[in-house]
Amino acid sequence: MNTPTLENEIVQLAPLTLENYKNLYTIASEDKLVQYSPSNISTLQALTQYVKKALELQEAKTAIPFIIYDKRAKKYAGCTRFMNIDWDNKVLHIGSTWIGREFHGNGLNTAMKNLMINYVFYKMGFEKIEFRIDERNIRSRKAVEKLGAQLEGILRKNVYLLDGYKRNTCCYGILKEEWLAR
Repeated sequence: MNTPTLENEIVQLAPLTLENYKNLYTIASEDKLVQYSPSNISTLQALTQYVKKALELQEAKTAIPFIIYDKRAKKYAGCTRFMNIDWDNKVLHIGSTWIGREFHGNGLNTAMKNLMINYVFYKMGFEKIEFRIDERNIRSRKAVEKLGAQLEGILRKNVYLLDGYKRNTCCYGILKEEWLAR
């Protein structure tokens, strides 16, 4: 599966590779950057394993990982992916998203998510996008709500985090017809 490059005036989402991911190490090592995620990216070795796993999932056609480049700052900003891709039912998740703190609140995430959502609905022909977010991660929850995602339910104590905490996961969704009606 060829990973597309998605871009607008603010952001470029290029295929994540074993060559370009090292541009993310400084960001990935920021303290508690992914505190609400079960993923470990804090060391170069952990980040390498994270990327290798993403590429294995891509090979299995269940994920499409991207490296995020902020065109305004002219810097790599983080990582995101289409994941849990269900080709038969035309549903996927947008997730495993992490962005360096210097890029928080500058519109990068919204520009990126709009690109991704439009690609899923208009180019891939999918019918639903889901987001899974730690119940405590208010910033991310508000961000997907601003995009029009609706809370569909909460999975109670379903994912262990790196610190041993077992989180509640909020399940959000956007249907194609809801996106088109915006």
